[in-house]
Amino acid sequence: MSFADLPIDATLDASGLNCPEPVMMLHQHIRDLAPGGVLKVIATDPSTRRDIPKFCVFLDHELIEQKEEAGTYLYWIRKKQG
Repeated sequence: MSFADLPIDATLDASGLNCPEPVMMLHQHIRDLAPGGVLKVIATDPSTRRDIPKFCVFLDHELIEQKEEAGTYLYWIRKKQG
């Protein structure tokens, strides 16, 4: 199974928003997710390539996958258990 087929519990579309808004929204969306839930993030700000992985490391969430498609940055994040 590829990450693109991964069941997603929620999606955050932060397209058109610039730093720090995508990470602030990510923080809120992750908080509302059940432990182990998967959040897909869609962003257009290139700084998210640095900010979202740091967010995941700092708060112990799993960055399952990240990729870029035609200027759009996609992230799949699994919320930490407990």
